Amino acid sequence: MSNQHKNPTISFRVSEYERKAIEARILASGMLKKDYFVRSCIYNRICVVGKKETIYPLVEVLRKLYLQLYTMHAAFTSDTATTFPTSEEISTLQTEYEIALKAIIDMLDGAKYLWKGESHE
Repeated sequence: MSNQHKNPTISFRVSEYERKAIEARILASGMLKKDYFVRSCIYNRICVVGKKETIYPLVEVLRKLYLQLYTMHAAFTSDTATTFPTSEEISTLQTEYEIALKAIIDMLDGAKYLWKGESHE
């Protein structure tokens, strides 16, 4: 089965200047292009530029996630629970939540300058 890959492809368009800047950084890093892109996307610090209104949707996602986890906890600790998810379902859910939480936390960390000087209750 040639021409079939296990993993999906991610692509995007950049300007000529951006392409040259990216190529220069890849060359300077000594890494393969694929490795450079993956590491840059996952491990680089994220700087959010914008207003608080652009961040609030992330806070709402966190709130919904918390409520869903709280509901699951209540179901697991309830004496009336009859069915439980399989370990594979739990593992999949754990991976999805972990990825989502890391992305949201990184975004919010990059936007913390928006709240500097405010008191939090």
